[in-house]
Amino acid sequence: MSPAAEEPDPNPDPVSSAAAAARAVWRRLEVVHAVTYFAPSAAAAFADAGYRGFWMGYFAGRAAPLGPVGPQVVGALFYNFAPERVARALPDAWGFAGPDAALAARRDGAVAALRGAWESAGSEADTVAEAADLARRAAEAAPVDGRALFAANSALPWPADPVARLWHAATLLREHRGDGHVALLVALGLSGRESNVFQVAAGNVDRRMIERARDYSEAEWIEVTDALVGRGLLTSDGGLTDRGAALRADLERRTDELAASAYAALSAEELSRLIDLLGPLARAVVAAGDLPARTPMGPTLGE
Repeated sequence: MSPAAEEPDPNPDPVSSAAAAARAVWRRLEVVHAVTYFAPSAAAAFADAGYRGFWMGYFAGRAAPLGPVGPQVVGALFYNFAPERVARALPDAWGFAGPDAALAARRDGAVAALRGAWESAGSEADTVAEAADLARRAAEAAPVDGRALFAANSALPWPADPVARLWHAATLLREHRGDGHVALLVALGLSGRESNVFQVAAGNVDRRMIERARDYSEAEWIEVTDALVGRGLLTSDGGLTDRGAALRADLERRTDELAASAYAALSAEELSRLIDLLGPLARAVVAAGDLPARTPMGPTLGE
């Protein structure tokens, strides 16, 4: 690359710049949020609340802001799970412990993991508090229209503790992004079950992991793959075609653009400051070892 090519664009596209910043924030905040699914303290908190097994805790915790809903609503909003998997957890979970218990468990388990990671890394309390305040401002001003999971989480009270506040903001902003992503999948004609296979074809996750985590039989995997091959999105050996690669690029670009609306309340300087603050915090969470290197959501990011 020539020296001239390395110089920053003097007239950057504001939409592209905002989308890139939204992606950078997401890569860091996703790590902060995801401890609620993988940290031992999170699993213990759900077990202590009375939930039986990982999946009952997962569905109860993530769905709790919606109230004691059933599997149809959760399956529609979470989008890519086998209906049978959701129905094995809900509504039975609410007979063991209600949504309030699930909300407390997911918060307390996540906060314990984050506090441990940041104390071990020597993260400054002021850094956590400043990041939490900036992320909160973004989350409070983010548009709610059409984003059911984000809206449900935004109705919850803000924690006073800075660690809990940053985790809550991370949860709000990742569900805001996720709601937009699901809307785009629907618009692009990719069903939830197809989106999992498509993600594997793109090289983002391992097939065997997705088959286990999202309950695919060999027959269903072949059926979904054949449907995507028939639409010209996958090759016969399960890779992306040029058309599939273009659709994936469009999906990621538009997801970033929709997510950027969550940060409109922050100035460019504040958004850059948030990214800088979150970097070391995310690295500390990864270094703590509570998150696997790859998850059903994709590789653990952090940067």
